[in-house]
Amino acid sequence: MLAEPILAVLGPDPANRRCRINCYAFQQDAITSFRGWQYAAFYSPLSEDAPEPLYIHVARRPYLQGGEWEVLVFNDYPQTVDDGHNTIQLGICPGDGTIHLSYDHHCDVLRYRYSTPNLALTPTDFSWSPSLFTSTLPNLPGLPSSHKPFHYVTYPRFLPLDSSLLFTLRDGKAGLGNDHLYIYSPSEGGAYEYLGQYLTGLKSNPYIHGLDYRRGKLHVTWVYRGFVHYEGWDDPNDTKHKQQAGPNGAENNHNVCYAFSEDGGRTWKNGDGKIIADLVAGKGETIDNESEGIVAVKVGKGRGLTNQEAQAVDWDGGVHVLNRNDVGEEQVFWKHYYRNPETGIWSQQGIRPIYGSTRGRLAVGREGDLYTILPDAEKKEMRILKSTKQTGYKVDEEVWVGKGLTGEPLVDSKRLEDDNVLSLMALADAEQGKGRNVVVLDFQL
Repeated sequence: MLAEPILAVLGPDPANRRCRINCYAFQQDAITSFRGWQYAAFYSPLSEDAPEPLYIHVARRPYLQGGEWEVLVFNDYPQTVDDGHNTIQLGICPGDGTIHLSYDHHCDVLRYRYSTPNLALTPTDFSWSPSLFTSTLPNLPGLPSSHKPFHYVTYPRFLPLDSSLLFTLRDGKAGLGNDHLYIYSPSEGGAYEYLGQYLTGLKSNPYIHGLDYRRGKLHVTWVYRGFVHYEGWDDPNDTKHKQQAGPNGAENNHNVCYAFSEDGGRTWKNGDGKIIADLVAGKGETIDNESEGIVAVKVGKGRGLTNQEAQAVDWDGGVHVLNRNDVGEEQVFWKHYYRNPETGIWSQQGIRPIYGSTRGRLAVGREGDLYTILPDAEKKEMRILKSTKQTGYKVDEEVWVGKGLTGEPLVDSKRLEDDNVLSLMALADAEQGKGRNVVVLDFQL
């Protein structure tokens, strides 16, 4: 069993809204580390007496020195939309130490800000302040605001790539959208390049579990959500698709798909190593539903498959996906899908029955072991399971159970890899039943 974690409270989680807005599975790096410092982003009100609007809070701490969290607040941007899609994403460019934020989207114009260079490279040189960042921008640095995908943004993500930083977003609506890829290069004076539309939905849209970069390869897995036409779907003023559970829901999800890139997302290959998309030199090629060899595990619609649950890649290049389905079971089970890096063969195994829609998380430790973090929203519990490389990741051992925790757990994968500390960001009941807090739990492995 894991020893009990050290818990730190970042701030209060909004308690007055219908939809949760912190701790969602598609926040790839709302908590991350760089050079011994940890960073986290969340929404919170300015005070208990003023629950609305919400504001972006960004925290940092020098964890190697046991330092306390410092929190800055961007009080120039009030967040008012009660929608769980409108989360905050955070990214750090290793090459120039800029910190990047993208936030408050559900089919909206891009909202983006980034810091002065070197902020994460030499953090002690800077007093933690909003003045270190730009105001909210409608474009990525180096690209014009007229760029079409910036007008209908959902689910942005960041991923460090060597000295650069990748950024991806979906344009379009639920069941009818595409994913675009960009790369920020410090050598270009801190500017983005548009790589292209790397995932395309044909009468559907891809929902990615995550992007991971390991030993020169960029890995992506996703499910497709088929589109169901409804009255007014082609009306430019239509907002039905922006509901928390709109007319195109998870019941239309199908197939676990996989592709990888060995050149930073410019060309993409299927699991057999065949090039299926080439974004170079404006060729306009893309991965779509009909691309050869992309289906890793065939799962039909209506079988419990969800979207954007979790992905991790181990040190050997094995790809792990957490999702769920009822194939071969009497009810929906959490499933571990695994691609063996030597054979390229995908397998799946049931983990445990699941009730509800709250999604879990995967993380790979420094020794190559896999940690699966599973929430139970009804019981307000969170479980950590461990499966080892030696067993081929086939045996799950429950190593911790926590009470009073909600939300979809987020993991600082960088700190886990560097320092063998599993940092989880989650929501926890406050003392004396006074709402809940955004917290970080540190497990020394």
